[in-house]
Amino acid sequence: MAAEIDLDRTDFAILRLLMKDAWLSNKQIAAAVGLAPSSCHERIKSLRARGVLLGAHAEVNLQAIGFALEAVLFVQLGKLEIEVVDNFVSATAAVPEVRGVFLVSGRADLVVDVVVHDMEHLKAIISQHFNRHAVVQRVETSVVFNRKQQYGMPLASSDM
Repeated sequence: MAAEIDLDRTDFAILRLLMKDAWLSNKQIAAAVGLAPSSCHERIKSLRARGVLLGAHAEVNLQAIGFALEAVLFVQLGKLEIEVVDNFVSATAAVPEVRGVFLVSGRADLVVDVVVHDMEHLKAIISQHFNRHAVVQRVETSVVFNRKQQYGMPLASSDM
């Protein structure tokens, strides 16, 4: 298990703000958490250096750019040797239509979130990137009708 990084309430407040809106300026974050802009900037640099703050990403309306269908694939693998699984996970994560790959326990070995233009595109992705691999035994597909996502963070024990 990885060692827990020591964070205080101010660090958590900065992280919460950035998770909700990564476009906030340093000045806005500093005012919200009660720090001088220079101190806030140093805190953010420290969070990056310690591997807590990994990056910032834009939320894009995928339907607006032609990706009208989202699906979740439940993939059962045949060979569970760690190197084979790791290679397959890496190859799957590199597929542009794949939004996330999760190695899980249970009936499926992988849960894969994909976005595609339509059902034909989904069929092609499954055929080209999953069914052609000898390691894949079965792919079960569920279409996503609606997605609700949060960008918050659970409270740390020091915040309770």
